[in-house]
Amino acid sequence: MAAYFRFTDTNGQSRFVIELNDDAKIAHARRILSGEETRQIHVHGRILKRPVPYNPGWNYHLDPITISFFEVAIEVCDASFQYVEDHLDEACGAFLPGCHFCPWSSRLVDEVKPG
Repeated sequence: MAAYFRFTDTNGQSRFVIELNDDAKIAHARRILSGEETRQIHVHGRILKRPVPYNPGWNYHLDPITISFFEVAIEVCDASFQYVEDHLDEACGAFLPGCHFCPWSSRLVDEVKPG
C-alpha cells in the first residue's frame, strides 16, 4: 500500500510530495519523522518529467521505485525544487545527469493523505 510524504528543500517554503510503495522505505520515512532516524534523512530519486495528482504544482515527480534516503551525496544531483522546475527541459542531461535528484537540504515534513 502506498504512503505519501511531503518534504521541503533549501528555504523550507516549497513542498514536494513523494510516493513510497516499499514497506522498508515507508518505515524508514516514519522513523525520520519521529526523530528516531537522524543520519539518512535526505531524499534521493530519479525525476520523471510529468506531473502526478499527489504532487500538485510541479511538472515532475520522483519515480517511487528509485526513492531512497541518504546522509551524504555528490554535488551533481543537488538542486532546489524550483530550480528543477525552472530548468526541467535541461534536467537529465548535463544538469542532473541520469535524472538523479538529491536536494542536500531536503527534509521530510509530514506524512500526507492523497487527494
